[in-house]
Amino acid sequence: MSPEDPFAVIARHLSEPSGPGRGRPVSCYVALGDSFTAGTGCEEGERWADRLAAALRARYPGLTYRNFAQHGATTEAVSEQVGPAIQLEPDLVTLICGANDVLQSVRPNADASAAALAEILDRLRAALPGVAILTATAPESWSFLDLGPRTQARVRGGIERLNVAIKEVCERRGVPCLDVTGHPGLDDASNFAPDGLHPSADGHRRASVEIARACRDSFGIDSELTWREP
Repeated sequence: MSPEDPFAVIARHLSEPSGPGRGRPVSCYVALGDSFTAGTGCEEGERWADRLAAALRARYPGLTYRNFAQHGATTEAVSEQVGPAIQLEPDLVTLICGANDVLQSVRPNADASAAALAEILDRLRAALPGVAILTATAPESWSFLDLGPRTQARVRGGIERLNVAIKEVCERRGVPCLDVTGHPGLDDASNFAPDGLHPSADGHRRASVEIARACRDSFGIDSELTWREP
């Protein structure tokens, strides 16, 4: 057998997908989660999920977008968002939750959070076999949130255990998880609202770029946000 023309080899590789789901179209994007995704204190359109949806719609005209996230939602509460989300048959789902499991409890249970997250992911996968799901860890400290030493230690320890659980659940299911632990943006006051907890408009802008890049790297879903500076 004669060797294949090297130019044909190059052309074939250039036309082949270069990663999971490379080039897949998106007709519907659904955002699930808590106040981070709901955009507490932020104007509609400035939220990171709104920004991502707008960038996706520019690439995929006719995109349907719904944000079901709720302020204060725990992982268990987010499970109530799954049914309405499934009805839309999305191609892309972002699912970011868990911080409230720690912030709202004096004895956070990482195992319970993991079980609730696993159930959500399993329901989505069972109903939507080809769906692209992206999740993320939670910040392990908030430099601008006014907490006493004991509360700060409790929150940090709880978030650390939560993040371990989130990553284990995602790894077992092959779900990409954006790890925000130690991100330099967490030390930039301009990324936070005056309460020191929720993102500012700048914080949402930066988050939209990071999450867009994660969608590109994990699923091949590209948008104009992919190429912007965070």
